[in-house]
Amino acid sequence: MLPWKHLARALSVLLLTVAAVLAPTAAAQAAEPNRGWNDWSCKPSAAHPRPVVLVHGTLGNSIDNWLALAPYLVNRGYCVYSLDYGQLPNVPFFHGLGPIERSAGQLDAFVDRVLAATGAPEADLVGHSQGGMMPRWYLKFLGGAEKVNALVGIAPDNHGTTLLGLTKLLPYFPGAEDLIKANTPGLADQIAGSAFLTRLNEGGDTVPGVRYHVIATQYDQVVTPYRSQFLSGPNVTNVLLQDKCALDLSEHVTIGTVDRIAFHEVANALDPAHATPTTCLSVIG
Repeated sequence: MLPWKHLARALSVLLLTVAAVLAPTAAAQAAEPNRGWNDWSCKPSAAHPRPVVLVHGTLGNSIDNWLALAPYLVNRGYCVYSLDYGQLPNVPFFHGLGPIERSAGQLDAFVDRVLAATGAPEADLVGHSQGGMMPRWYLKFLGGAEKVNALVGIAPDNHGTTLLGLTKLLPYFPGAEDLIKANTPGLADQIAGSAFLTRLNEGGDTVPGVRYHVIATQYDQVVTPYRSQFLSGPNVTNVLLQDKCALDLSEHVTIGTVDRIAFHEVANALDPAHATPTTCLSVIG
């Protein structure tokens, strides 16, 4: 094998390792119950008429990513559901690695299932990392805009990532990106400038009829630069967490998994008519 191929394979492994280290551990999946979400008998209330679908990030799954946020929303009266997507053969627990277009198709089918079970005409989507970006393909190309009221992205890689500049090395090693795509296509799709992201973002970031709410942290070390997470277009709200609470030190994983200040902002995005200010004190809300 040529030296650059060794390096390309090593880079693929490094990308996986970085994501795995930053992802919640799969051990929690076996140790924790769903704590009240994915209740297929739940019927939305007048106060919260739309079910909420939670979309995990790369190397996440339908339980680990949501052990805190799902109960937070259930306790506030929402019908909450989460799915697994982007599975690779013989890779348990760690999902979101398959081609993102295919993952969007899985989301499409899951939203249909949720709407059929709840009787609601629309759902709201809340996604972390890839889970905040992938639904935009569903909205734009798979008819999702007719079924979705709002997309709330927590640290979404809407315009890809340079992974602190690491991905900028790929052009120096011909074939490296192809090797990564062959082994972990979901990672390759998220590299800034990929064919997937180019098509996703051409013609504008948004589609009519959907509200978009992006929540980012300046300490994000995975989706870099962090401002690439923000969207442009009508019905868009971009929020930097540190503008709400300068003391919040959350990075890429914690903003979506344990940060109650971010959770408060999610609740505001889901119910803007009853929103209250997000501040450092929101951690006790």
